Amino acid sequence: MENDISDIELTETVKHAKVIAIANQKGGVGKTTTALTLGEALTRLNKKVLVIDLDPHANASVHLSFFPETVTMTAHNLFFDDANYKTIWLQIVQKRATVGFDFVPACIRLSELENDLKDRKNKGMVLSNALSGITDQYDYVLIDCPPHVGVLLVNAIVASDLVLIPIQTDFLALYGIRLLFDTIKVLNKVLPSPVKFKALPTMYDGRAGACRKILNLIRRKLQDRVFSTVVHMDTKFREACASGKVIYAIDEKSRGALEYMQLAREIIRNEDA
Repeated sequence: MENDISDIELTETVKHAKVIAIANQKGGVGKTTTALTLGEALTRLNKKVLVIDLDPHANASVHLSFFPETVTMTAHNLFFDDANYKTIWLQIVQKRATVGFDFVPACIRLSELENDLKDRKNKGMVLSNALSGITDQYDYVLIDCPPHVGVLLVNAIVASDLVLIPIQTDFLALYGIRLLFDTIKVLNKVLPSPVKFKALPTMYDGRAGACRKILNLIRRKLQDRVFSTVVHMDTKFREACASGKVIYAIDEKSRGALEYMQLAREIIRNEDA
């Protein structure tokens, strides 16, 4: 990871959209659900949103029925040396009738970038440079990050205004975020301003004493770096995934849908403050 960071040369870029990297180095904490549901919630609040799947597992892409065998242009195309960003964005940004946001699918070849970019100068700034040509078209850009340290995660964090960390309210998930905090700590040594991050408690079950204990611990440790919104367990998320939709298309009044709408309003409110 240090090699991904050490050769970053910072350049001034004009950014209009708020870029949010949704990251956690433990899988199964609601990262992809957050990217897709928050993206849709923001569009329902009249925001123009782009969601980028930067995870080689392509869970967000498959969720929206962008299957690897049917997609030829993906986020991977942004990382070539001779990338013409203006042309590539026109080719990789996709739309689905079931959601209001624009979407960039992923592919398994993203996993090859660790090796492909090993000798490339400034490899931690590729995504940031690419986004500079499109952020004037959106209010928010959400990045679904891979669940491991590497060049993709570094690119996402460097390009972001905020790192949103979904944390499942159990002990193992809490332990897993230490790795992400270590990555942010290293990046802060070379970036001109500290990486901003905020945690989102997910998969919460208020009936379980352990969940309540972990939520209290998260709030005590991170203080104002925790969203006031808490996302509870909701079976509607699974129903939405099985049907290739987001929860608003299944039940917009469900608990999960209302909580992500609350999160979207909280993000907008914090930006305006």
